[in-house]
Amino acid sequence: MLADSSLSIGQKLTPEDIVREVRHLPSAPKVLPRLKQLLSDGNSAMHEIVALIRLDPGIAVRVLQASNSAYFSKGVRCFTVDEAVNRVGYDQVYELVSYAVASQVLVRPLEVYGIEADELWKLSVVCAIANEELAGRSGQDRNAAYTIGLLHAVGMVAIDEWALRNARTLRLQSKGFPREASEGERAALGFTQAQVGGALLIDWEFPRSISEPVRWQYSPRSSASQMKMAITLHLAKWLRTVVCGPAEPLALPDEAHLRALSLTPATLSAIAADVTQKITAVSSMLETAPEESSRLPQFPAKEVW
Repeated sequence: MLADSSLSIGQKLTPEDIVREVRHLPSAPKVLPRLKQLLSDGNSAMHEIVALIRLDPGIAVRVLQASNSAYFSKGVRCFTVDEAVNRVGYDQVYELVSYAVASQVLVRPLEVYGIEADELWKLSVVCAIANEELAGRSGQDRNAAYTIGLLHAVGMVAIDEWALRNARTLRLQSKGFPREASEGERAALGFTQAQVGGALLIDWEFPRSISEPVRWQYSPRSSASQMKMAITLHLAKWLRTVVCGPAEPLALPDEAHLRALSLTPATLSAIAADVTQKITAVSSMLETAPEESSRLPQFPAKEVW
């Protein structure tokens, strides 16, 4: 709960109010939609992609670090973005820059939610991979799905930052999938982190096709224009919980959500296994040289979440 119950006398706090106060958060995600456009166009030149990455120093540094990881470097270091992009290859640039974005925006502890930085990172990346897998199986845009999954919890980052800036003693506890901390958020703020996340993505100039599924992640069938992707994200969060979460069994998602994507429980279980394998590959890709390892989120190669 908030230390003082009057958020602002005579005024009602809105998700947009939160967004306006936290605009100093890293704005690197603005790179992703344009990068996606370039990578979707077979005629895009590599120099265009390099120029875009160079627009954000934080992303450029992260791409360089990843290109010098054991997975890509083979013992030979590179020192320019051009070399780094050519080394990792056209097909993996979008994914690599997505990790760079997450390392800037999502690697931070959230006091309000009691979540450590590495936990938030893991949840976000696993959700991104799961959403991409589900989208691929249901005929949707895999790149957009990856971005949506990666940034699905960015509203929590904004709420945590807002509370810190306003000296609010706000503590919210997740009740697990599917509602998480949404009931506490509504009681304390009048809205959920999903609504804040949707507003923040709009402020970051993402299209509605990406912001709307984030906004409706707790009630996906309420989305008027992006219901299928909102349901996909909802199911990706179930997969994220299975892969990252507690050992006890998790109840299956709403059957109507499975039917919307023509999925069965057996298929969902198979996707969970695929996501676990992919996260192991991510672990290897993000291994860095010893002098860099303290600055990046770590994925122990043999760990299964």
